[in-house]
Amino acid sequence: MARRTRRPPKPGADPQSFLACLRHFLTPQVWKEVGRALAPHEATRWRSQPLVFVLLLMTWCAGESAAERFETARAFYVASYQRRRRPGKTLEGWHKALARVPGPALRRVAAAVRRRLAAVFAGRLLVDGFVPMGCDGSHLNGPRTPELERRLRADRRRHRPPLLTVTAFVHLATGLLWSWRLGGPRASEQDHLVRLLGTLPPQVLVVADAGFVGYPLLQKLAAAGRWFLIRLSNNAPLYTPGRIAWRRCHEGLAYYWPVEAQKREQPPVPVRVLYLRGKKVDVWLMTNVLEAERLPRPVARKFYRWRWRNEGLFRTYKRTLGKVKLMSRTVAQVHREAEGSLLATQLLLAQGALALPQGGAAGSVLPSPRRVLVEVRAEVRDTIGMYLGPRQRRGYLERLRQARRDRRRRRRNQVRRRWPSRAPHKPPKPPRVLTMGTDLKELLAKTLGVA
Repeated sequence: MARRTRRPPKPGADPQSFLACLRHFLTPQVWKEVGRALAPHEATRWRSQPLVFVLLLMTWCAGESAAERFETARAFYVASYQRRRRPGKTLEGWHKALARVPGPALRRVAAAVRRRLAAVFAGRLLVDGFVPMGCDGSHLNGPRTPELERRLRADRRRHRPPLLTVTAFVHLATGLLWSWRLGGPRASEQDHLVRLLGTLPPQVLVVADAGFVGYPLLQKLAAAGRWFLIRLSNNAPLYTPGRIAWRRCHEGLAYYWPVEAQKREQPPVPVRVLYLRGKKVDVWLMTNVLEAERLPRPVARKFYRWRWRNEGLFRTYKRTLGKVKLMSRTVAQVHREAEGSLLATQLLLAQGALALPQGGAAGSVLPSPRRVLVEVRAEVRDTIGMYLGPRQRRGYLERLRQARRDRRRRRRNQVRRRWPSRAPHKPPKPPRVLTMGTDLKELLAKTLGVA
């Protein structure tokens, strides 16, 4: 019987399956870069490709526990790559293999994927002469383990859970997660923004809210040759050489010049102030694009209206993918889980953006992350179901016979330490046994009918 070979896809053709979409972004060149980054830290049973593959699938798969998601992710990898060596079978072994990978190696993996995304979406990044990138930050909760509470507590006086700070850039026209940075509970979002400037493409326009206003940040953005569009608040130190009728002109040139910079004789930052009237509140913006022809007010209004898509990214990450609270119990594993889940979020949004038609106005239609996730889980379920073995095809009653509670003897108390905001458990006191007197004995005999 002749051996059937898989026909390679036509050049330039869109992928038609979930695995083909993954291969469209995770090309052999990307896997080579991943292998170079993770090869010095590979485990015996977990090579770089299955390790990263399962890390991504565990974010997409459905399941209430990490063990359930691991079983689904590993089964999908085995079903998709049957001729390759199978990885380890236990979640503990996968955790140990992932613990061998340092954080910078995972950031190199994210950089390789980002370069691939820049090549795939090269024709969609530029909008009205700029690459609009929204920047914002959020917090991620962690479990209350002793190590996380000791090292990731923002305020020890208040009973708050351990926190991680994440700052992310989102391409506003496509809703695509571009780059991110993780830090502790006291990390600065402005410092993260400066560190992420090297990951941005040319002609980028940084769109941010009023929390990113600051003289050092604006100086660094101007020194790096980056354009910005930031919302103003009432405490912004703006100076104009003369009076400007903002209600009539709607824009004008000004200087951002704090008092500390004036005392140190540092130069001001020339900006263009835009006044946008809204239905509920008015919005004041500033930008270092001083030419009105290059960044008109309607384009600036559109870009800042798109900035809300950055908030939508964190909603997708926390609610749709269930990352309101991370599962890992150590500092190193929490960072690895966050890096892997953010990379999975990036690829999930990239698959949805790839399926959209390229024609039409930029930014008018965005993919639904929830519907994309539903289709991904359906593909995973169908792929695993095609290759079920005899162990998975056992009868339902036979599988129920194996579903027994463990019989190990518990020798320790279930409560290991006192949890904050929870009252300590007080066992009930022993009952008070009283002796009946003559009157009670007579009443007892009368009620019971005893002679």
